Amino acid sequence: MSVFLPLLQGSADAALLQALARIGPIVLPSSQANDTSLPEHAARHVLLDQECTLDDVTALLDEGAEKVILPLAQAQDAIGVLPADRLLLLLDVGNVSAVSDKIRNGVSGVLIKTPSLDVDFVSSVSRFFSGASIHVLPTDISMPPSQPVIRALHAAGACLVLPTSLLSLAASSESQINVADAFLSIVSSDRPDGLFPTIISSYVEGGRTLGLVYSSAESVRESIVTGKGVYQSRKHGLWRKGETSGATQDVVSIRLDCDSDSLELSVIQHGAGFCHLNRTSCFGDRETKGLFALERTLQSRLFSAPEGSYTRRLFSDPDLLRAKIMEEADELCRAETKEEVAFEAADLFYFALTRCVAAGVSIADIEHSLDKKAKKVTRRAGNAKPQWAKTTQPARKESGSVPSPQKAPIDPNAPIVMRCFDFSTATTDERAGLLRRPVLKYDEMLAKVKPIVDDVRIRGDVALLELTAKFDKAQLTSTVVRPPFTPESMQIDPAVRDAIDVAYANIHKFHAAQAEQASMVVETMPGVVCSRFSRPIARVGLYVPGGTAILPSTALMLGIPAQVAGCKEVVIATPPRQDGSISPEVMYVARLVGASAILKAGGAQAVAALAYGTQTVPKVDKIFGPGNQWVTAAKMLVQNDTDALVSIDMPAGPSEVLVVADHTCNPAFVAADLLSQAEHGVDSQVVLVAVNLSDEKLAEIERELDTQARALPRVHIVRESISKSNIVKVHSVEEAIRFSNDYAPEHLILHLENANAAVPLVDNAGSVFVGPYSPESCGDYASGTNHTLPTNGYARQFSGVNTLSFQKHITSQEVSADGLRNLGPVVATLADCEGLDAHANAVRVRLRTL
Repeated sequence: MSVFLPLLQGSADAALLQALARIGPIVLPSSQANDTSLPEHAARHVLLDQECTLDDVTALLDEGAEKVILPLAQAQDAIGVLPADRLLLLLDVGNVSAVSDKIRNGVSGVLIKTPSLDVDFVSSVSRFFSGASIHVLPTDISMPPSQPVIRALHAAGACLVLPTSLLSLAASSESQINVADAFLSIVSSDRPDGLFPTIISSYVEGGRTLGLVYSSAESVRESIVTGKGVYQSRKHGLWRKGETSGATQDVVSIRLDCDSDSLELSVIQHGAGFCHLNRTSCFGDRETKGLFALERTLQSRLFSAPEGSYTRRLFSDPDLLRAKIMEEADELCRAETKEEVAFEAADLFYFALTRCVAAGVSIADIEHSLDKKAKKVTRRAGNAKPQWAKTTQPARKESGSVPSPQKAPIDPNAPIVMRCFDFSTATTDERAGLLRRPVLKYDEMLAKVKPIVDDVRIRGDVALLELTAKFDKAQLTSTVVRPPFTPESMQIDPAVRDAIDVAYANIHKFHAAQAEQASMVVETMPGVVCSRFSRPIARVGLYVPGGTAILPSTALMLGIPAQVAGCKEVVIATPPRQDGSISPEVMYVARLVGASAILKAGGAQAVAALAYGTQTVPKVDKIFGPGNQWVTAAKMLVQNDTDALVSIDMPAGPSEVLVVADHTCNPAFVAADLLSQAEHGVDSQVVLVAVNLSDEKLAEIERELDTQARALPRVHIVRESISKSNIVKVHSVEEAIRFSNDYAPEHLILHLENANAAVPLVDNAGSVFVGPYSPESCGDYASGTNHTLPTNGYARQFSGVNTLSFQKHITSQEVSADGLRNLGPVVATLADCEGLDAHANAVRVRLRTL
């Protein structure tokens, strides 16, 4: 526990801040949390002095705050979410008793604001918060406390918090106390000469002990103020280390031991070393070993390695060094025994540290980076990048619990198979497991996308350009393209153009038939005419994924109903390629559907730009389109923000298909249908519901699945998605459709002897494909139906995108005088019943005129 904590109030002298940083944490109001005048190594406790959300508190911890001090009201949200050892509770004297056990156990200590320094009260609080650190902030204090008061509070288990206005580097006075005097308040010595044994350790060598010296109050005071190593020689008095030898020390921190009778100074040693014998340490000739010895050797060889030496080659040939790092990392991953792992790790450390030294990075810099990362309370998923992520596929498993997919090195010779379950023997929990999708924890994803969405909302185009460079690897000067689009941007293969034109005609025809051409008019009683008419949504945003596949078909599926509905402004958002261009196929479709703008951005940042608008991106009223987890989470986030005033089509996520097959199915057709969705992405899921299929028939489907998958260029994606997908064995078509209705698939394919007869049984599905010659691909591209469909079971509540999705309906009513004579008394009676007199009066005032 620190002797005292300084509370920064307004500005403070830089030398004072440097001195305070050497003896412990500094308390900062949250409004000054990013104060750049503080030393870089200063430990910070942040005291919330303004309204902050849980996200703000998390950000403070992520940005390096050791602890955050929360008022009781805001602590409610943080308890149990953020680590207890990073939270302190801010209390007034009057609300100490209001602290519940949950809150008390969810923080590491408290800071009590009290008008007076009542030691007895502090002692009782310390007992109440047994095991927690107690900090006391006096609110009515015009002069600094004396050293005995600081000592008494420390003895009661409390640490005093002092405003920096009461602290000074000059001698103590009535208005200020010297920093060293406050620090030394509790220090005592059991030596006759009153000196304090002092351990000196190396800050840059992992705390290695350099020597034992003695300190006095005077030497400690000078070390705190100057930041230099100053000690008390028992023979010669005050000893300023290096004053004659040049082997000076920079003091990083000064700490007390548990008994407050000895010190430890962590220093950066300059010159020959600490010892008067010109050795690094007073404890013999033991040379620096391990990583620090390697670092020292490499630092010297960076400038002195002879030409032709291996180390010189590594420093002068970055490609060789890169290759060696990758080679040694691979060998470390393959090592099996303890000795092999140690041997290969040593090699990897050698080449990695060579890379660091070449870049001017020290072990201390690496440790500093590790310490900063350790302070973060939010964590990335930690998944490997696609080029490194590999999996092995489990053999087909009969029944039992539904396993989670396991990451492991891939075996390209392993069969590509699905997991298999018998529905009739599955337990209730196992059946529920078969309905779950292996994707998206929305709470986690919402927390991840919120900073991105907020960044675009606040900084607009500047944030959008930065995020596009970061995530899409495209350096742009503008993210918006408006018509007319240049012919060069739409140059596509003539065969592709013809196919797009046919698809456009079919989709347009089907969606035009859905449009409401006339108002609905109903006379509900004589003289009372009610009507409903449609109007297009004025401004729509269409998200067209770019990711692992180019999807001009999605631009057709979203753009055509918007065009048919008559939307005035149609903004297509799609990730750019690394050269900043958009797929020419998407550009061609954008012209066909009459897009008013193209936003060259993807992910959550594109959704945010559409929802809030930027300096160049038009704000839209509704966002459509499928996407990955980031896109889906961002859509759900903005639709719930009243500042955005935007709605979405549906929470469309990773693609999925459920195939129902009986004995009449063609195994090659079934396998092809399963793979057509499995190739969308590693988070896609496919399900085969097998109706009384024999083991031989199932084996034939699995052979086809494996053979066809290996012939696909996206086989690496298929391997992972197939490994998480299921075969469910059932005994009847009715049982199969019941399972399908519970699953509510995006795509439902019926490979059945009498497929048409099963359609009336379907209650929940995005789109149904009937019979062996109706592959899901037709609906994806050109049959005419829309392929933007609900996933993750949302087919229970949502329809797929259609023309009506781009329209809104307005009702009207016209009541004649005769109609009001009949209807008015009814309305007035109901208004009276509800106690809404003004409603009743609006009717009666008219009836009186009649």
